[in-house]
Amino acid sequence: MNLKALLAAAAMFAALTAPNAQATTLRWAAQNDILTLDPYSQNHATTLSILMHSYEGLTRYNEKFEVEPALATKWTMISPTQVRFELRKGVKFFDGSPFTADDVIFSFGRIKQPQGTMQIYVTGIAEIKKIDDHTVDFILSAPQPILLRSLTDFRIMSKSWAEKNKTTNTQDYKAKEENYASRNVNGTGPYKITGWTPDQRITMVINKDWWGKHSGNVTEVIYTPIKSDPTRVAALLSGDVDMLTDLPVQDVARLRQDPKLKVLDGHEVRTIFIALDEYSPELKFSDVKGKNPFKDKRVREALSIAIDREAIKRNTMRGLSLPAAIIVAPGVNGHTPDIDVPVKADPERAKKLLADAGYPSGFELQLNCPNNRYVNDEEICQNVVAMWARIGVKTKLVAESMATFIQKVQNFDTSAYLLGWGVATFDAQYSLQSLIRTRTTGADGNFNYGRISNPTYFPQVAEGI
Repeated sequence: MNLKALLAAAAMFAALTAPNAQATTLRWAAQNDILTLDPYSQNHATTLSILMHSYEGLTRYNEKFEVEPALATKWTMISPTQVRFELRKGVKFFDGSPFTADDVIFSFGRIKQPQGTMQIYVTGIAEIKKIDDHTVDFILSAPQPILLRSLTDFRIMSKSWAEKNKTTNTQDYKAKEENYASRNVNGTGPYKITGWTPDQRITMVINKDWWGKHSGNVTEVIYTPIKSDPTRVAALLSGDVDMLTDLPVQDVARLRQDPKLKVLDGHEVRTIFIALDEYSPELKFSDVKGKNPFKDKRVREALSIAIDREAIKRNTMRGLSLPAAIIVAPGVNGHTPDIDVPVKADPERAKKLLADAGYPSGFELQLNCPNNRYVNDEEICQNVVAMWARIGVKTKLVAESMATFIQKVQNFDTSAYLLGWGVATFDAQYSLQSLIRTRTTGADGNFNYGRISNPTYFPQVAEGI
């Protein structure tokens, strides 16, 4: 298989002690910028974490990650494959237009468009039928146990706004396309996104007409992407920002001792993995011509057991990660501890496997990696390059911003790449359907950019496309 799980990393952030109780501006910094403002273009956690303040789903999570009503107030199982949603009345989009069933149906058609990457959140929904202006029926292709969890990230757009601004089509990010929705926002949520200057800042102001109840005192948010770890931490310590995410692991112990700060850290359901292109007849960016070494299981196994996951945990992640053996992280429904037992690094066996596969002197390849997305993403890739070098695999590392990295991945312009996968639904189906299934249409394998496909076990499925 082409997914070599490396690390399930802990998520953390640091914040200044509580500001005064009066209306205030929250200055928030992280290493990663968003990719777009189009809510259906990119299934990218940072993008979704910002957009969720403006665009809302029919359901949402509460503080315990339990599903509760949002733009829908009630749902009823008419049958195992028909669910009726009663929509919240009196809700208005930022432009003043009313939220109705037509917006839900329009959004369903838009999110399914193939140039976007958000189809996983409506998987298994065959049709949405309008009963009246504030009632819709979801017709399912089969019973969907995690439907309500999936709908938390199926965020509703205004049909009239999209039509007025000629943005009924989802942005094609990999083609470097922009549309009106990729630069402008019209949602129903608690905050209005008022501006985005890429790699500089995002601004938000409170939506005083929101249907819900504001529980805090934040009236304005300024989000600043700061790639450099030292610069980001310095901004926090100097008081230039109030909160950090993507806290550098080397600074955790020191920041815990600062009485002005509160450090929160917790388990994250994200797995960092390396995907290999075992589909192409000839491997890109390699000195092996006329064939693809990754098609040989022995080569894939050699690359996997050459990686010392414990060393990465100990030295690079400062103990704040979990070595992984499977793509489904602890905390996700479907995680199986019995098989989540990481292999031990074995460079000598790796060398033998390469020799048996016909590469006694190794070969050359390229590893693409983001350098501003995950905690220590570039450093992890540097570790992997060094570990592969010990078995004779000479690897060129191409590390770049997430914005350009993901375009290459989505255009199949890589031979191996590092990616992280968090699980919005907390259910393994989300990972397996997106990453493992053969790429066909819709949500099936839509992030399977290594294009793994095994007709031996699934002969009814065509080879990956």
